[in-house]
Amino acid sequence: MGISGLWSVASVRWAVAALCLFLAGLAAQLLDAPSALWWTLYITCYVTGGWAPAWEGIQALRSRTLDVDLLMVVAAIGAASIGQVFDGALLIVIFATSGALEDTATKRTEDSVTGLLDLAPNAATRIDADGTEESVHPRDLRIGDHVVIRPGERVSADGVVMGGRSDVDQSSVTGEPLPVNKHPDDTVFAGTQNGGGVLRIRVTQNPSDTVVARIVALVAEASATKAETQLFIEKVEQRYSVGVVVATLALFTIPLAFGADLQGALLRAMTFMIVASPCAVVLATMPPLLSAIANAGRHGVLVKSAVAMEHLADATVVAIDKTGTLTTGTPRLTSVVPLLHGQMDADDVLRIAASAEQFSEHPLGRAVVDHARQRGIDIPESTEFHAQPGRGVRARLAGQIIEIVSPRCLGGNSLPGVIDVQDAGSTAVVVVVDEVPVGILGLTDTVRAGTKDVVRTITALTSASPVLLTGDNDCAAQRLATDVGISDVRADLLPEDKVAVVRRLQADGHRVLFVGDGINDAPAIAAAHASIAMGLSGADLTLDTADAVTVRDELATIPAVVALARRARRVVIANLAIAATFITALVAWDLFGHLPLPLGVAGHEGSTIIVALNGLRLLRARAWTGVAPTSS
Repeated sequence: MGISGLWSVASVRWAVAALCLFLAGLAAQLLDAPSALWWTLYITCYVTGGWAPAWEGIQALRSRTLDVDLLMVVAAIGAASIGQVFDGALLIVIFATSGALEDTATKRTEDSVTGLLDLAPNAATRIDADGTEESVHPRDLRIGDHVVIRPGERVSADGVVMGGRSDVDQSSVTGEPLPVNKHPDDTVFAGTQNGGGVLRIRVTQNPSDTVVARIVALVAEASATKAETQLFIEKVEQRYSVGVVVATLALFTIPLAFGADLQGALLRAMTFMIVASPCAVVLATMPPLLSAIANAGRHGVLVKSAVAMEHLADATVVAIDKTGTLTTGTPRLTSVVPLLHGQMDADDVLRIAASAEQFSEHPLGRAVVDHARQRGIDIPESTEFHAQPGRGVRARLAGQIIEIVSPRCLGGNSLPGVIDVQDAGSTAVVVVVDEVPVGILGLTDTVRAGTKDVVRTITALTSASPVLLTGDNDCAAQRLATDVGISDVRADLLPEDKVAVVRRLQADGHRVLFVGDGINDAPAIAAAHASIAMGLSGADLTLDTADAVTVRDELATIPAVVALARRARRVVIANLAIAATFITALVAWDLFGHLPLPLGVAGHEGSTIIVALNGLRLLRARAWTGVAPTSS
């Protein structure tokens, strides 16, 4: 009904006040109190429940648009003018109640945004250059500032740990169920809860760019948009409302011209104006979509607009990036190939490699050290560690020079075993001792937990297997696809190639939902009918371009949000059918029979309440949990 301006949260209070005044007037009327008393109570009910929509309607008239709110107020005043003050008051009460329900749906959506804002603390302890502490508001922090986070406090900014150790509960941002141990050089997020230690962090993001702030901005932007269906309805509403006014005037003047009595003609005209007004139609679209957006936001998926929610519902095929999307982007060691048989076995090669990599910050180096520790291998301490960008690492162990390098540094893939490792879908690195290759390590990206179940759910939901689009080599892509159950693989793709595949699929009649994380995915995300970005690992450009963002990088949320979007679309269709049925039936009754005004009011506003409540159903947790796949 468009009463989101002046009514706001107070609409509930006005609706309750109008109801109380209506019931008091009804009681006074039934108890044969002086008519002046119950008339006064009813008129006060008019003012209490009708002033806001009347003001909205007047403001709309100034913009040369006709608001359905104004039609309801005019109809109520018309009823009172012919002595039907009870019927008009009933209309105002039900009208105010339906408006409050609409506002409740909007308020619940806004609460999902302000709830995220509540994660941020109200104060931060900044450490100045001379070591003094100063309490400031988090919004006053700047990149490079040093902040101390004491036990039990919320982290006040996105940053990097400079000193101290502590367990930090990141569930509010990342969804991780257990606190994460934070050491120097680890990343922390604003709004997360510090444990028992003290942390000193260096701010790396301005307050407006923190993870929480970006989440808030995305959800707020979603609430401000309108779905295509809603825009169409609003366009039709203007012409329809004018038609209702013209028909009402005709229904009033024509019978008068043929001798009908004034009260009877006005009563029928007012009844027609009420039952023909498209209040329920207007409420049919946005409450379900906004409720779905709020529900998705509570479960870690930020849908940026009602239009985006409609597009997600339309998806017929899902195209998915590999690295960082189906995989975590964190490598693990999968094979060790000794080259000096009889002199070194796999454990010897791994021990040497882990010794050289133990001081490395590169993901491949950490994967080697982690695997050696998991195998229980004693890692001797190396010296003279040196990282060689674009090449690998170099260190000294027991007087020997150890290098972990790319095969390209040793003449390409001609080294025995390199091709086999790469054909298995792994990244190959070579272990070199005093310039002699002694082994090959194969490292593979880690597949996200539950990926196979998610692929199966997507296939069932869209009746089409997902399409894997990746810039990685074909062997690695095919191996991953086989492991997770994807049959359609497009590998060795440049960003423009991904766009071409998306456009080709859409030219074939598909509506493509693209899921990715990297900057190289942004063009395909922009070209797709709908898109979802991985929030934790996603590049800024990708997050800005995508229609929706998964805050916790959980693949299971992808089919869940698509199913939720489809459920929202079904509710919209059902709402439109309900509204059209009521309007048609009530208008026909009034034109070809005798529809009592109270019954017309009850039928019209009752359909509006039914439609509003039907949309609010999508706020329930069951609307999400009922569609989410089971992860392994």
